[in-house]
Amino acid sequence: MTSVGQLLMDNFGSAVAPKEMDDLISRGVKRNFRRGAFLMTEGEASDHVILLLSGRAKISSYTADGKEVVLAVRGPGDLLGEFSAIDGQSRSATVSALEPIEALIVPSERFIAFLAEHGRLAILLLQTMTRKLRDADRKRVEFGAYDTPGRVARRLLELVDRYGESEGDNVRITLSLTQDELAGWTGSSREAVSKALREFRDRGWVTTGRRSIIVLDVDALRARSL
Repeated sequence: MTSVGQLLMDNFGSAVAPKEMDDLISRGVKRNFRRGAFLMTEGEASDHVILLLSGRAKISSYTADGKEVVLAVRGPGDLLGEFSAIDGQSRSATVSALEPIEALIVPSERFIAFLAEHGRLAILLLQTMTRKLRDADRKRVEFGAYDTPGRVARRLLELVDRYGESEGDNVRITLSLTQDELAGWTGSSREAVSKALREFRDRGWVTTGRRSIIVLDVDALRARSL
C-alpha cells in the first residue's frame, strides 16, 4: 500500500519529513469526501486547513450571476485554506471533490503552532503560496492574451504535464473534467470550448469521450498554445 509520504510529491507535502508528517497528523483528523462534495465554501468563516492525502479537487469562484470560474485543480500533497488560516479572513474560493478524497483536517491554530515549531516548513509554505500567486497571475494574463482555442490548448497541456499517462505515442489525461468545468477553467463558454475541442479532433490532435481526453499530438497543441 502506498504510504502518505509517497503520495505527497511536488508540493507542500513533498518536503514534509516522516516525523513532521506524524506530528501534523497528530494535530488533525482524517476525513473522506465523496465525489462532488464540498470541502470548503467561498465566503465561509475559516477555522481549519486541509491537506489532500488522496484524490483531486477543483478550486472555484462564482460570478454575481452564478457562473462557475475554475481557478485550479489540486491533488495529493496540496494544502488548502492556508491563506485564510494565516490572515483570518473568510474563504476566498470553493473547493469541491472531483473524485473520492481522503484529507487531513487541521484546525488553524494547531497548524500555525505546527509552523512555529517547524520553521523550515514555514519557509516552504511561503514558497508554495508564491507559486500559487504566480500561477493565478499567469492565468489572468491568458484571459486577455489568448483566444479560446489557445486557452483550451494551454489547459490541456497543463493536464498532460500533471495528470497524463503515456499510451504508446499518445497521452491519456487521467483527470475527469466535464466541458462545463473546462469552460470555467478557461474563462470561456461551454459552446466555445466544445468548438475548440471539435477543431482539435478534426485536426487529429485529440480524441474525446465522456469525461475522457486522449492527446494524440502534444507538439501541435503546444504550437497552438503560443
